[in-house]
Amino acid sequence: MEVIMKPELAATIYVDPTCPFAWITSLWLNEVATKTGLQVQRELMSLSVVNEGRELEAWYRDYNDRAWRPARVAAGLLASPHAHRWSDFYEAFGRRRHIEGLSDDIRNITLTLDGLGLPAGLADAAEDEGWDNDLRRRTAAAMAPLSSDGGTPALHIGGRGFFGPVLTAVPRGDDAVRLWEAVSILATTDAFSEIKGIRHEQLQTS
Repeated sequence: MEVIMKPELAATIYVDPTCPFAWITSLWLNEVATKTGLQVQRELMSLSVVNEGRELEAWYRDYNDRAWRPARVAAGLLASPHAHRWSDFYEAFGRRRHIEGLSDDIRNITLTLDGLGLPAGLADAAEDEGWDNDLRRRTAAAMAPLSSDGGTPALHIGGRGFFGPVLTAVPRGDDAVRLWEAVSILATTDAFSEIKGIRHEQLQTS
């Protein structure tokens, strides 16, 4: 029997800088890339855009309203001559927010730009609603192959897109690779649509 080999897969993950679940999934994919050579591309999307017009609890509406600011700065960075530093920005901002617990996004933006040697003026985008249509365009690209109740992280694999995987901790080593193998098999199975569970753990973001 002839064995047909599938081409090597790559993954594109769409993230919002403030989303801890996107952060964990992104770190997992970094681990897989280190172990397997998987090609991973990181793109920007906006949780604030995803939840525009949705009925949300007051605390989550506040969270979404504040999430515009880091996403706008990221959009401004991606439109600048420093676009190649986007992943550096995401990782430095995310480390302070998701691991070190810096919840003041404006201060985090300032510290991140300074630490990376990026123009301080990029921080002005935080209050500039002129970037919102760019964020809507990027988010539409992330959400196009997902169901309407999807969000961040969005993962595109082999021409298909999914919300998640939503993880509560970062799988490492063989566990990371085994999870990638499972996810990639599901993603390339035409009949597969979705799978969900209940989260019981506190998030472990490092």
